[in-house]
Amino acid sequence: MLDLLRETAKRKQMKYFAPMNVVICGCVLLCTISYSVGYKHVIFMHGILSGPIEFNYYNELVQQYHPNTPVTIVDMFDYLVSLTNMWTQVENISAVVKPIMTNTTSEGTILVCFSQGGLICRALLSVIPHNVETFVSLSGPLSGQFGDSVFLKYFFPKYLKENIYKLFYTDYGQTYSIGNYWNDPHQQTLYKKFSTFLAVLNNQSDVVNPRSQGLSREYRHNFMRLKNLILVGGPDDGVITPCHFGMYNESEAILPMEEQEWYKNDAFGLKTLNSQGRIHRFTFSGIPHRSWHSNLTVFETCIKPWL
Repeated sequence: MLDLLRETAKRKQMKYFAPMNVVICGCVLLCTISYSVGYKHVIFMHGILSGPIEFNYYNELVQQYHPNTPVTIVDMFDYLVSLTNMWTQVENISAVVKPIMTNTTSEGTILVCFSQGGLICRALLSVIPHNVETFVSLSGPLSGQFGDSVFLKYFFPKYLKENIYKLFYTDYGQTYSIGNYWNDPHQQTLYKKFSTFLAVLNNQSDVVNPRSQGLSREYRHNFMRLKNLILVGGPDDGVITPCHFGMYNESEAILPMEEQEWYKNDAFGLKTLNSQGRIHRFTFSGIPHRSWHSNLTVFETCIKPWL
């Protein structure tokens, strides 16, 4: 199964390495609305095993409340190809959205990102000196993932959450997106050794990593350009738990972000953002994972006020 997924992703991924003019003509991004003075540009980023269709409803709501708002729906690394290594995704998506996120003549940018897309957007905010005012993370595994789910059982039937680290914490396992942010609280030594994505973003990596050498300060500086960080999640998600930058400890008790190592030492600026009142947390009960991007209350509470 893994080899099949790998080969499928490799074949489909080739279009993302075409010259930029070919990429754009191929509609890798759906630029749906023209500019309107006074409105911020909204970028929607889909989650794992899905594509731009996820945000059709929210795009309609944006246009209903703010007609002619410029909107870009990312149409890259869709469906099975979303299992591609996270840095590969970030680098290719960055090449296309960077002109929007660095446009000094615009009113600014809003990122609305779902599930795995939340981590992609978090990385974009770290590597790009951006103009993003608001980042809305809808049930994003921002501190990593640890837990059984339908996804794991389907694609990795031989593994449970207790032993899948044996796959993910290898060079081979790091070629898959979920391996890049698998955060096993019982295997932190291996996590810090093998995680080429999340541990680097958190400034936790124990190895000399070309991506982290001399870049941790730049990542922190870029991330702290945010004016508003909107964290959205809930207890009935069923896939992403815990939420709001929380994570499990070795006893599998949930520690809030304020008790995380990288928060206490302000490794990437989250503590500073929180102390300045720039982090806003919203918790909703009764919403399963696949419904965050189709819930009207979530939109009106967590997205509409920041448009």
